[in-house]
Formats: sequence, C-alpha cells, structure tokens
Amino acid sequence: MAIQDNQIVSIEYEVRDGDQVVDSNMGGAPLVFMYGKGQIIPGLESGIKDMNIGDKADVLVKAADAYGEYNAEATQEVPKEQFAGIDLTEGMTLYGQGEDGGTVQVTVKEIKDNSVVIDFNHPLAGKDLMFSVAINNVRDASAEEAMTGVPEENKPSEDAHSCGTGGGSGCGCN
Repeated sequence: MAIQDNQIVSIEYEVRDGDQVVDSNMGGAPLVFMYGKGQIIPGLESGIKDMNIGDKADVLVKAADAYGEYNAEATQEVPKEQFAGIDLTEGMTLYGQGEDGGTVQVTVKEIKDNSVVIDFNHPLAGKDLMFSVAINNVRDASAEEAMTGVPEENKPSEDAHSCGTGGGSGCGCN
C-alpha cells in the first residue's frame, strides 16, 4: 500500500554523488519524518511513495528535485577582513546569519588578495543523487503529530531536561 500524506515514515539511507558517499545513516538512527510535509527533498519523497515496510530500493533523484540546479549568480564577493581570525581554504563551508535571522551556509569558492568569493548554493546543488533506501516503518500519525508535524521520535526526551540527581522540587523542572 502506498505511503499516505501525514503518515510517519522511518528510513535508513545512503546517498551517493557518483561513486562518492556523501551522507548515510545506515546502521544508525533512522530518519523519521512526516510524509507529504516537505521535510525531506521532494524527489526522495516521491521516490518512496509506493514502498512498504521492509522494502529496499535505489532511487535516482535529479538535481531539480534534490537541492536544485546550480545558480552561477548565487555568489558574492566580500572583503577579506570580514573573515578575520578564520583560516580560510577554498571549498570550506562557513555558516552565518542571513538577513531574516536564519542560518546561512556558504562555501568559500575563491580567495583573492583583498576579497573572498562565497557561494550560496547548497554543496549538492546541480547534482543528480542516488539514494539507497530501506523503509523501516510506516505508521499513522497521532493527533498531536498531525497537528504539529513533528514525529514523536524527533521530540526531545524527558531525560534531556534533567535536573540532576538532587530530585528536589525547587529546581524548576517537573
């Protein structure tokens, strides 16, 4: 039976760019997400739609349905002094704050005498990717999961807010 929107899906995957493995959770914690909510790249989501628990498959995801086509205009040349204290190398990934306050990932494309060219494209933009996927579980979302879009497996555990070993009620945790 096809995976339906708003179901909670658990997968293991390995993603390759050509012969190079660029990401994998095989043998580790599965990726858990709500299907149909855009929580994973569109090409992978549509590629697993007809899979069932226990199924394994290779899914080719074209660049347009992965991290988008490479945009040659998504670069910017900035003064080198903005990177004071950073040992820059071409190809390194840096993180900064965007105009909207969110985190922005850039790649150092070129280091010039007085400036640095940074690339705002995702490192996998313009690349067709091969995913080897195993479906671990598919289940209906609870009412809370359907409302929030957050699978129970992705919520912080109660232990993450531990008050230590004192157990006293005056610590602010209940």
